[in-house]
Amino acid sequence: MTSKTDLRENLSIPIFESTNETELFQNQVLRPILKLQNDMYILVFRDYALRIIPDFDLIEIDKKLDFVDQSLQKDNSLKNTLIGMTIGMLTLEETKTYLSDSKSFNKRIITMLSERIKSKIK
Repeated sequence: MTSKTDLRENLSIPIFESTNETELFQNQVLRPILKLQNDMYILVFRDYALRIIPDFDLIEIDKKLDFVDQSLQKDNSLKNTLIGMTIGMLTLEETKTYLSDSKSFNKRIITMLSERIKSKIK
């Protein structure tokens, strides 16, 4: 049976002596999950955007980018859905690490997702 970690692409992100455990977890676990789930995040966000702004595809790019930022900052339901999609791909050991500092990891997840979504909706 394929494990969750087998599904993830191994990203070649350099590790420096100054890299702390949080950054290591972000780069070795969270980034590969975000890359794996990228199409799903985009699909979920586009569905959300079109429910809120039916002519989302027609608005100016600056307004789209602002909408992404505002939505990911203020809509807890959307944030929790996207974070849940991410932590659902963690192993048991990775979940323990995540839970040790979930607030910090959630911020990192949302920041990285914001950049991913903004790069795809242009």
